[in-house]
Amino acid sequence: MKKTPFYENHVRSGAKMVDFGGYAMPVQYTGIIDEHNRVRNSVGVFDVSHMGEIEVSGERAKDFVQYLTLNDVTKLYEGRAQYTAMTYENGGLIDDLLVYHLGDKYMLVVNAANKEKDLQWIQKQAASFDDVAIHDISERTALIAVQGPKSISVLQTLTDTDLSDIKFYHFRKGTILGTDMILSRTGYTGEPGFELYYDAAGRDNNAIWNAVLEAGRSEQIGPAGLGARDTLRLEMGMLLYGNDMNEETNPYEAGLGWITKPDKGDFIGRTALLAVKEKGTTHTLAGFKIVDETMARRAIPRHGFQIVRDGKEIGKVTSGTLSPTLQTSIALGYLEREYAKEGNEVHIVVRGKEVAFAVTKPPFIRR
Repeated sequence: MKKTPFYENHVRSGAKMVDFGGYAMPVQYTGIIDEHNRVRNSVGVFDVSHMGEIEVSGERAKDFVQYLTLNDVTKLYEGRAQYTAMTYENGGLIDDLLVYHLGDKYMLVVNAANKEKDLQWIQKQAASFDDVAIHDISERTALIAVQGPKSISVLQTLTDTDLSDIKFYHFRKGTILGTDMILSRTGYTGEPGFELYYDAAGRDNNAIWNAVLEAGRSEQIGPAGLGARDTLRLEMGMLLYGNDMNEETNPYEAGLGWITKPDKGDFIGRTALLAVKEKGTTHTLAGFKIVDETMARRAIPRHGFQIVRDGKEIGKVTSGTLSPTLQTSIALGYLEREYAKEGNEVHIVVRGKEVAFAVTKPPFIRR
């Protein structure tokens, strides 16, 4: 397995390490619930250096990214980021990603498990665009996510950049401990937070990680692993590629119609997606919350569990957990549209038993 620049810190902290996307990654330190609640109530620190970063440059870089992705890249300007996705010609989702407008180039941030697949696809599509260069900078890029309501005050002690002036899905170039960084405000937890991107080569990366933790000591800051990251994003109804969407899913089914802009002009998958939009989908992604909360700890839905109504399978769970914030069972899954009205009761088969869940529009908590 590959190691991130902060691997030694994780080991010294006693983190439980797992293979994720080919990297040795911390799944938890003190415990998923403890780490989850720390992020919701104060501030936590994630190592997400396993993500893929791909730079697109050249005179036609904007045209290429516009053709490659679903969202409208012309709405971006230097200092702004955008959530988007890539699809195949048939409309199937390749990956969801972030696009950063860096001024003279763009940076695409893709999911770790999809990095090689995405890179090959991007390079293949770029071959038909003159003067577009593709550079994979993933291996040298360190990425720390600092998330939680206290994240701004903690990080502000480490930089002269006014973090309170950075709007959601915007970023600034600044320094922390003398290191040039992209200070980005996006997030995957539903809490205020920042991502710190920088070139890890020749840096004392463990010192940077420790400095962030030291800056938040008075706020009971602590590292958080992939386990808490998953429960946090699920409470907010945020999707995870490979669980909640894949190559057989189109953006309209996955609730990503809001980032799909067929009126912007040609892009990969546009023809197929226009047909889907006109015809409509048979299934849609929905949220579910257990009806009998006394059953919550004994009936936790998991990926692949059946959703049924009157003995008929009407869908499948894609993600599920016991929400640490709500202390009840929640899930995401694909459901036949006729049953997807909010408040409808359906049943999820948990260990052979049908358990009642109410269709609930995500997010499950409001921040």
